Amino acid sequence: MPELKILVSREQIAQRVAEMGAQISKDFAGEPVILVGVLKGATIFLSDLARHIDLDCTFDFIGVSSYGARPTPDQELLGGWDSTGDVRVTKDVDSSLAGKNVILVEDILDTGLTLTRLRQILLGHKPKTFRIASLLDKPSRRKMPITGDYVGFAIPDEFVVGYGLDHAERYRNLPDVCTLVP
Repeated sequence: MPELKILVSREQIAQRVAEMGAQISKDFAGEPVILVGVLKGATIFLSDLARHIDLDCTFDFIGVSSYGARPTPDQELLGGWDSTGDVRVTKDVDSSLAGKNVILVEDILDTGLTLTRLRQILLGHKPKTFRIASLLDKPSRRKMPITGDYVGFAIPDEFVVGYGLDHAERYRNLPDVCTLVP
């Protein structure tokens, strides 16, 4: 059984998500926004963030697959699981984004390959504005030059779980972001 070590506590997350929601409320000052969550990892972050946005705020979801053949859980933990850059939409948004303020909500900004493709896909919907909110950022792994507009925490290149992030579909429900040590 892998060991879990808290990297970002639930208290730190709660404070930072509240700050991000306040900044979004200020930046869009009375205008409605649509939060588009990337399934499955961003769902907890999106729901907490939405509760801190003092605007007319709706949400939608997009599902993508970009990692190719998944290794076994033990191989994934030891060697990681890297994006191929070939992003396949498994679930598209349900509502029109044309002319609307869209914030793409992601759990982690890693290589940037998936978010670069998602940005391209969502900009194709012709939103009024487009921003990226990411709870976590691993700038050391960046392969594409993309940044988040609203970023919770920059973290080192470690395998993390909790607060929506998983390891073989486990640990998503943890209230803290933890490193997973084999």
